[in-house]
Amino acid sequence: MALPKETDLYPHLKAWLVDQGYDVHAEVRSCDIAASRDGRLILIEIKRAVTLDLILQIIRRQEASALVYGAVPAPRDFDGKKWREQVRLMRRLDAGLIIVYPGERPRVEPLLHPRRMAHPIRKNLTRSYLDEMAARTVDVNLGGSPGWESMNGIREKALRIAVAIERFGPSSKHLLALTGASSLTGSILRRNRDGWFETVRPGVYGLSPKGWEALRKHDALARVLREQCRQIPSPFPMPPTEPE
Repeated sequence: MALPKETDLYPHLKAWLVDQGYDVHAEVRSCDIAASRDGRLILIEIKRAVTLDLILQIIRRQEASALVYGAVPAPRDFDGKKWREQVRLMRRLDAGLIIVYPGERPRVEPLLHPRRMAHPIRKNLTRSYLDEMAARTVDVNLGGSPGWESMNGIREKALRIAVAIERFGPSSKHLLALTGASSLTGSILRRNRDGWFETVRPGVYGLSPKGWEALRKHDALARVLREQCRQIPSPFPMPPTEPE
């Protein structure tokens, strides 16, 4: 039987954490899973097996949290020498290890737990994870997706601007601020990192073809942002129609 993909494990891990009361987000600062509860931060990297890449990722994440785990599918041979050595290595790293049993009756089973004070923690780095999670409205990413264009806090703010332009038409950053757009609106429009916006005339921005496509691609989040946008009285002219 082929090993499950990393993305196959994510829904089970998320459900397991949510059941414990954690706020869970995928692909936070390139970490597969970040979960928080009462200021407590758990970071989880998903792999199909215990590999060098997993070890290096865990070491890097341990700068931000003492509660760092690797999550892998259940091995075929729990008594095999290779698996026992991998577990020993994870224990020496003081990292957590979670086993995921996918299939018709999926379950998640933590095998090792890290000690909470085993590593020096950079509090500013911890805060950056928590701030990134707080900046998101809903979890729309899929943990463990290689090359995934993840929805981070800045990109969500850009999508919120796109939703406002979709509803109200090409607008200045001042008028967009009246729709509840971020205080970073001006910077986001100027940098235009993903090419979602275009200048209609000096100081007035509309959606580029990439912007319209982003609204379709990120439809789940866009629907939430549209509902929020509908609660705001319009200071704008009639909304535009999507270009053919």
